[in-house]
Amino acid sequence: MLGPKKMDDSDQRPAVGVAHVVLYTDRMTETAQFMRTVGMRPIFDGEDVSVYEMRGGTHLILMKREKIAPSEAPFDLMVDDLRGTHKRFVALGLSPSSIETRPQIDHEVFTVREPAGQVITFYSSHASGEPT
Repeated sequence: MLGPKKMDDSDQRPAVGVAHVVLYTDRMTETAQFMRTVGMRPIFDGEDVSVYEMRGGTHLILMKREKIAPSEAPFDLMVDDLRGTHKRFVALGLSPSSIETRPQIDHEVFTVREPAGQVITFYSSHASGEPT
């Protein structure tokens, strides 16, 4: 049996992180390609379940459903270069929304709709500068 990993005194990262987030799709192939296009690392591609890795080791689990009701994704994403990412998405034909400033939370933000219709919000980075 594996025990808990002991924190090394030199490891200054937070003790916890988000492990998995789930997105349902009725267009697995297209949604999986979209996730690769926006910068996620494929771990496993399947007909009913696919797994993609994001920064920090968080995994996106794509789960196939026969029919979904497009809405806002149950998570948002953060990038270091929001304006560069927006420009790249425009060039790729992903039709991101305009960049908005949200001074109350010290972010800039835009949205993009993935192929199954879920709207994903992209935020400018606000990492603390400490190890993540």
